[in-house]
Amino acid sequence: MLESNITKSTLQFLNTLKKNNNRDWFAEHKSDFKVEEVKVKSFFNHVLEMLQTHDEIEKLKVFRIYRDVRFSKNKTPYKHNFSASFSRAGQHRRGGYYLQIEPGNSFIATGFWNPEKNDLLRIRKEWEIDTSDLVEIIDNEKFKKVWGPLVGDELKTAPKGFDKEDPNIEFIRKKQFIFVKSFTDKEVLTNDFAKQVNDCFVTIRPYFDLMSNILTTNLNGESLLD
Repeated sequence: MLESNITKSTLQFLNTLKKNNNRDWFAEHKSDFKVEEVKVKSFFNHVLEMLQTHDEIEKLKVFRIYRDVRFSKNKTPYKHNFSASFSRAGQHRRGGYYLQIEPGNSFIATGFWNPEKNDLLRIRKEWEIDTSDLVEIIDNEKFKKVWGPLVGDELKTAPKGFDKEDPNIEFIRKKQFIFVKSFTDKEVLTNDFAKQVNDCFVTIRPYFDLMSNILTTNLNGESLLD
């Protein structure tokens, strides 16, 4: 049976790891880590099952606790969170889901983190023509209550080939198109946390449908898929 809750011991372990982020301590407490990892992976699979009731998910990826420190100034060897991503299936389904469990910094995120060059240009060209469908979705009161504003890195001015005076420049200059929702530790430990996460992901669907349509058609609305 899959874990339906995040337990207090998981947050306690992550807090302790944050204070003792070194290989010797981790080696001594590897068995404790394994216990918590199994529980959290089970919880992620429970969320996956819920997602699959309203979307097609191709892959669940649970990220490793080990940090890649090769090119980082921060040389601490371990993350102090558990996290996972859920990839949508098929070329016609764009966007993805992310879930992170960390004391004081648990959140879900969704959208388009770093679109590749052609996708980014296609999105910007769409916004250059019209943003009315996007604005209608993200200004919806129910949507805003769940997700808040569209966030992500953006340019300080217009991208090359675009007019900085364009009325839709606030969207055109974005490099990422994501939404983030945070949860308190108290919320994470509630019995219905998985349901809260899934309900939020259900709410993002109109945005995914719009973006999927944009990214699978040309500016004339003709399908790019075989």
